[in-house]
Amino acid sequence: MLRPLAMTALAFASAAVLTSCAPMAQANADALTPDQLAVLDRNLSGKVAGEPVSCINSTMADQTIRVSDSILLYRASGRLVYKNELRGGCPGLARDNDVIVTEVRGPGPCRGDIIYLVDRTSGIRGPSCVLGDFTPYRTPEGN
Repeated sequence: MLRPLAMTALAFASAAVLTSCAPMAQANADALTPDQLAVLDRNLSGKVAGEPVSCINSTMADQTIRVSDSILLYRASGRLVYKNELRGGCPGLARDNDVIVTEVRGPGPCRGDIIYLVDRTSGIRGPSCVLGDFTPYRTPEGN
């Protein structure tokens, strides 16, 4: 049995280890490969970011584009694309091997809705992931 002082020391050591890993994990999640940057550029180039919204209408978004394990794009038209940065990422999303299933509770995907991956071959359900805000990127009028 651990004494109270030993338990306190263990708790501080655990917290220090977790805290020291957090910035590295965040940095890795934010780092995009050249291919992923090219996908973002191809889909958002020439568009201007608007104010984030909490939901989009599912009938508007006709294509979902995987950028990385933490970024999805929802194409509404050639002039409008919504960028979603998932809360905490979604391991395996970028591989594009699995089917994305969205649990929608309203008119369309919303911040806080759950998506999960399903293996195309086995049908086994993979990780569950949480959607963030949707930032609209629009082509300016006259372009």
